[in-house]
Amino acid sequence: MKFSISHTDTKSKARAGEITTDHGVIQTPIFMPVGTAGTVKAVHQHELKEDIKAQIILGNTYHLYLRPGLDIIEQAGGLHKFNGWNLPLLTDSGGYQVYSLSNSRKLTEEGAKFTSHIDGSKHFFSPENVMDIQRTIGADIIMAFDECTPYPCEYDYAKKSMHMTHRWLQRCCQRFDETEGKYGYAQTLFPIVQGSVYKDLRQKSAEFIAEQNREGNAIGGLSVGEPAEDMYAMTEVVCNILPWEKPRYLMGVGTPINLLESIALGIDMFDCVLPTRNARHGLLFTQQGVINIKNEKWKNDFSMLDADGTTYVDKEYSKAYLRHLVHSQELLGAQIASIHNLGFYLWLVTEARNQIMAGTFREWKDKMVKQMGNRL
Repeated sequence: MKFSISHTDTKSKARAGEITTDHGVIQTPIFMPVGTAGTVKAVHQHELKEDIKAQIILGNTYHLYLRPGLDIIEQAGGLHKFNGWNLPLLTDSGGYQVYSLSNSRKLTEEGAKFTSHIDGSKHFFSPENVMDIQRTIGADIIMAFDECTPYPCEYDYAKKSMHMTHRWLQRCCQRFDETEGKYGYAQTLFPIVQGSVYKDLRQKSAEFIAEQNREGNAIGGLSVGEPAEDMYAMTEVVCNILPWEKPRYLMGVGTPINLLESIALGIDMFDCVLPTRNARHGLLFTQQGVINIKNEKWKNDFSMLDADGTTYVDKEYSKAYLRHLVHSQELLGAQIASIHNLGFYLWLVTEARNQIMAGTFREWKDKMVKQMGNRL
């Protein structure tokens, strides 16, 4: 994997760059739609590529390991061939899912024992077998196995967890470096900075992760319930330490405003289920603010979904039609809303890139943040 930075913003730490993988080039800053089980919910792969203009999507190690299982994915020739996506893929290591299963898992120095949410069967993830699992899934970028601490989190627990994540990382690196990909193309390992909302822990973790000298780095354990101000503060601390010349991935973030503020701090990559999850509940993101399409006020509004007139995908529908579909519980309603929200997110990061390259990012970002905070 290669990363190059072509432009930097003079009034913030935003930058425009390119990540080159064996499955294609990713222009940064970038938002990555989440395809947890090998699919972005309610969206076809051709819509992701042709309408939404997604450049990379995610799969999840925990979910894909449980279903359909590694044997099926390996027989298919890896996740790219299994789901028909021929552009870059990233897999989350499953650390966040293990965190979310706090009532049915046990952490030890060796790894995490957990109970499947599907059938109650018992399983074990270690740094080593998570590397092996992700080798089999075959993503271009794979994540180190870590513990994502909850919020709020006591300082002593956060410190203990951070050090365990660091020890796990060393085991991940060793296993990754002594193995090879299975499908004839290169894979890249990203470590993950932890430390909850404690500045000194984030500093120590960022320094440790930077010392590992991998090709890219991630920031985890944020957007788990902490105030946005804390998320931005921790992101800034970490970005000041992580190598400037390597991509930075802020995991699980977030709202459109979160994206723009984090881009200004030096983040290059994002993922979040928010655009598709909110879409399925009738919440739409636009440049003017957030729309609840279920509201009566949209019943006979035949204007397009964004009042600005920008089209984020090739085909736009009216607010009245989408409200009808959602109220009728038609599956097409979730599909149209999901495509709209993902199209908006990809438009937003692409426009951020354009503004960085034009030298106008800071002013544009401040204007957009004010607009997008409205409830329409």
